[in-house]
Amino acid sequence: MNISAPRGTYDLLPGQTARWQRLETELRRTAALFGYGEIRFPMFEHTELFRRGMGETGDVVQKEMYTFQDKDGRSLTLRPEGTASVARAFIEHGLHMSALPFKCYYIAPNFRYEKPQKGRFRQHVQFGCECFGAAEPQADAEVISLAHAILQGLDVTLHINSIGCKECRPEYQQTLRAWLGERSARLCGTCLSRLERNPMRVLDCKEETCAALVKDAPVITGHLCGNCADFAERLDSLLNASGIPFVRDPLIMRGFDYYTGTVFEFISGGIGAQSAVCAGGRYDGLVEELGGPPIPGLGFGMGLERLLLAMEAAGTEPESRGPAVYLAPMGDAAAGTCVKLCNELRGMGVFAETDLCGRSVKAQMKYAGKTGAEYTAVIGENEIAGGTVMLKNMRTGETAPCKLDAGAMAHTYRDGS
Repeated sequence: MNISAPRGTYDLLPGQTARWQRLETELRRTAALFGYGEIRFPMFEHTELFRRGMGETGDVVQKEMYTFQDKDGRSLTLRPEGTASVARAFIEHGLHMSALPFKCYYIAPNFRYEKPQKGRFRQHVQFGCECFGAAEPQADAEVISLAHAILQGLDVTLHINSIGCKECRPEYQQTLRAWLGERSARLCGTCLSRLERNPMRVLDCKEETCAALVKDAPVITGHLCGNCADFAERLDSLLNASGIPFVRDPLIMRGFDYYTGTVFEFISGGIGAQSAVCAGGRYDGLVEELGGPPIPGLGFGMGLERLLLAMEAAGTEPESRGPAVYLAPMGDAAAGTCVKLCNELRGMGVFAETDLCGRSVKAQMKYAGKTGAEYTAVIGENEIAGGTVMLKNMRTGETAPCKLDAGAMAHTYRDGS
C-alpha cells in the first residue's frame, strides 16, 4: 500500500506554512497597493478552455495537462495555469461592462505533469496578476513594476522582448520556419511537429539540442512593425523612468500561444536550472479567442516555490516569530492560572502559549527557547499568592517584575518589542 504523497507533490507542515503565510501576506499587501483585488476560481475547468486559450502546440496542452471525464462524460482539466480561468470569469460575469481596467490577483495551485526537479512540481502554487482593458505601455510598465516591487532585494534580472502582433509576426515566422527547416535534423520530435503550425514555439523548447540550436536563430527584433517597435520603445522609456533595470532578450518567447507583443521574465541567478521566478506579458487576443469582446490583457505568474528559493538564497525571508509570551506553570493550580491568562492574552491579540504536556519547568524553558518565545514567566503558588510574576526577555536575558495580569503582560510585551 503506497500512502506517500504522489511524485511531484509535497506536504507543508505547520512550521513551513507559517513561512508561506508570511509571504502570502506580503504579496496581498503589495498587490493592494497597485489596486489589484483578489479573484478565486475553480480548481478544474472545461478542457476546451485551455486548449483554445493556451494553444494546441504548447507542451502543457500536448503533454502536461491532468484531463479526465466526469460522470456525464464531459472532459475536464485540473487548472494548469491561471490566466485562462481569469479570462473565462471576465467574460462569464460581463466584467468588460465594468470600469476598466479590471485588475485582479490570485494565489492558487496549478497542476502539470512535468518532470519534478528543484523548483518544479506537478502541483505548484502561483501568485498571478491580470489586467484587462488597458492597451497602453503604461499598463505593461505597471504590471512589471508590481512584480519588481515583490522581487526587490533578490538576485533577479528582468529580461524583456516583443514577439510582435498578427501584422508583423507572419513574416518573422516564415523566416524562422525556413531557417529551422534547414536544420530540422537537429530538432526534437515535438519541435518537428511545431515547425509548420507555430515555429516560434521551437524557441521555447527546453530540450538541450533545440535550446542550443535556437541561440543562433533569426530574432524577431528586425521584423517588428512600426506599431510594435514604437510600443517597445515607449515601454523601455517608462521602465527607465521608473528605475527598473532590464535587458532586451530576443529569445524570450513564453510558452503559451495567447501571448502577443510584450513578454518578460525575471530570471534568478541562484536557484538552479528552473531560474524563471516570474514570467508574463500581453495577451491582447485571448478574451476574443474565448468568445468575449476584443479586450486587451496582460499579466504575470510567479511560482511561490521558486520565489521562496530565491528569497532563501538572498537571505530576505520575512522573520519568523514564535510566541510573544510563554507561561510555565508549576502545579495544577498554576496550570489553571496559565490557561486563563493565555486565553486573555490571545483575546488581546497576543500570541501566548503554556504547557500542554506536563513537563518540568526546566523542560518547559527548553521548549520555549526552541519555539522562539520572546518572553517567559514561571508561575507557581508564590506568584499566585503575591499577584506578581517575573517576566524574562529571552533576547536580552533581562527579567522584570510584572503584575499577574494579562493586561500588564500585554503592555510589557508591546512596550518592549
